[in-house]
Amino acid sequence: MSLVSSPAPTASELAPAVRARLNLPPLAELELEPIEKGGSDRAFFRVRGAAGGPFILARYGPSRPENARQGDITAFLDAKGVRVPHVLFHDRAAGLLGLEDFGGRDLWSFRERPWRERRPLYEAALREVRRIHALTPADAAAWGMELELQFDAALYRWEQHYFFEHALDGLWADRVPVEERARLAIRPEWDRVAVELAAKPRVLVHRDFQSQNVMILPDGRAGLIDFQGLRGGLAAYDLASLLYDPYVTLAESEREELLAFYHALPGAARGEGFAREFALCAMQRLMQALGAYGNLGLNLGKKGFLAHVPVAAERLRAVAQTVPEGAALAEVLRKATD
Repeated sequence: MSLVSSPAPTASELAPAVRARLNLPPLAELELEPIEKGGSDRAFFRVRGAAGGPFILARYGPSRPENARQGDITAFLDAKGVRVPHVLFHDRAAGLLGLEDFGGRDLWSFRERPWRERRPLYEAALREVRRIHALTPADAAAWGMELELQFDAALYRWEQHYFFEHALDGLWADRVPVEERARLAIRPEWDRVAVELAAKPRVLVHRDFQSQNVMILPDGRAGLIDFQGLRGGLAAYDLASLLYDPYVTLAESEREELLAFYHALPGAARGEGFAREFALCAMQRLMQALGAYGNLGLNLGKKGFLAHVPVAAERLRAVAQTVPEGAALAEVLRKATD
């Protein structure tokens, strides 16, 4: 499940295939503007020219099977009323996916605006993700959809081990003794957390619901992107992904306002025990994020992700202190980051 890097194709290399796919003459004017997109191993371009548009071109390789599913998942969510980009074409053999262009304004780009301006944008994002959470794995199966493995105990344990391997043993190997790191990784509470979360009823979840995957459209609605990791899981995991997003700052009072807004949406009433479920999901998500930052930054040469480590670690430590299962983790994080 680690990210695999491969050389990204250039615009000039892709242009002939795009012209052919759009039935354009070989010399038709076509501009492919590269788009930087996080830690993905895909290449993205904004396409302008004789084809009309603009539209977004995603080029993917064979290393991650979920990338090939994005076209089908997009069509499924579109049909279910979720605001996602319309699929313009999908050439599986060439690994090319043409998508509606949602523009260049994501939720992250509003991070410095006053809360009174950001709040309705976050609310718009929550409305859209609620449409996903209203669906179940059975709905996807009825469409013949093949999704990623559901959030079972094994996947929650994988996230934990990803953190231990790439964050604790990677980012902080020189600050926490190896014996202490090893003891933390084998503590029995990790199995208990995984089993507890896996036992809860599952809905469909985005899996990477954070500010850079929410586009703000001209009408003020939110559009969702990068949901190829769609799978069965807990709505609280998506909520924690957005509200503890290390890329932006939210006050605790703002998180509470947004949770209250979400739970007031039709069918999203706050259930008994939600506070604990949300805290455990936040702990899982931040562990996964820190594992990804360590892997991307230390192993795959994407050093920019290391800048997000301090904020993510601070938030993980704060969340871990709110549940008994996080006490040992919080103490190790104190030694790693103080």
